[in-house]
Amino acid sequence: MPDPARVALLLDVDTGIDDSLAILYACASPEVELVAVTCVAGNVEARQVAENTRALLELVGRDDVEVALGREVPLARPLRTTPETHGPKGIGYAVLPPPRRPLSPRHASDLLVGEARRRPGELTLVTLGPLTNLAVAVMREPELPVLLRHWVLMGGSYRSPGNTAPTTEWNVASDPEAASVCLAAFSTPEVVVARSAAGQPPLPLALGLDVTERAKLTPDHLAALARRAGVSLEGAGGDSTAGREAPRAVVRFVADALRFYMEFHGRYDGFYGAFVHDPLAVAAALDPALVRTEPVSVQVELGGVLTTGETVTDWRRSWGLPPTLEVAIEADVATFFDRLVERIGGLAASLPDG
Repeated sequence: MPDPARVALLLDVDTGIDDSLAILYACASPEVELVAVTCVAGNVEARQVAENTRALLELVGRDDVEVALGREVPLARPLRTTPETHGPKGIGYAVLPPPRRPLSPRHASDLLVGEARRRPGELTLVTLGPLTNLAVAVMREPELPVLLRHWVLMGGSYRSPGNTAPTTEWNVASDPEAASVCLAAFSTPEVVVARSAAGQPPLPLALGLDVTERAKLTPDHLAALARRAGVSLEGAGGDSTAGREAPRAVVRFVADALRFYMEFHGRYDGFYGAFVHDPLAVAAALDPALVRTEPVSVQVELGGVLTTGETVTDWRRSWGLPPTLEVAIEADVATFFDRLVERIGGLAASLPDG
């Protein structure tokens, strides 16, 4: 029987600076059973995502976690990446040694379907990048929305400006066709009824820019994380190299990755800090009380001249359609940052030097 106090977690990532923090948050959370991580193209190419993900897991002693490569291009559009935001390799200024463990022989979509079939009703999927892998999995296994316990996504911009175009958010805009496939699959009346009857959340939980851009990580948060790890930022210099002064290596990785992100936001968003979208989504998946939500009907724009990828949200209920998402409209950011500092800093402190 599954342990009700544990969260069996699947992460789908495009690692990515904030994806890195989300992976560390999951590894640092005692209630998490990290089942596997699947990799999708987004912030960087999918194979670089897979390398970053495996190297980071090895840095914190989690090379037991299966990492699978997924689709390497969007369903119907050219691949775009964001080296200006995340750096040429996706992890800012951080340096990690090449991973030792090979990739899973399974394709990401096969892994998602296979694990959900093996453990029906147990797995929480958190998607932190474009929804390409999930769309492929849903098209291969239409029962996937019922087989999963919950789906939490970082994606969309529901009442706030976009970060890719004026009204669009990166993860959805990178593969809008995939996002449309996923929202449609998870919100059919049959799926909602079946999930409700099974005692599962009936709708996916979406954390968009409306709440994630309130989670601004500052140098003060970074300093607190280092103190919790027992490391001074000044004394954490050098490469982020696994197997040598492990707490220092983790803090150096986080600091070097975030420095790139903070410089980016300093140039374009008027503050020296970082929006940490993805770890907030993981934190909300583990503790839904961190966010207040509203069920609302959302459709993804696929044919707009200026708005392709927009998450068009019917706040006034003018469509008369049932809701498709539980959209987060408020987040307890202070509690989230307390947990992020304690968990990631504590994870670093717990690692043996080697």
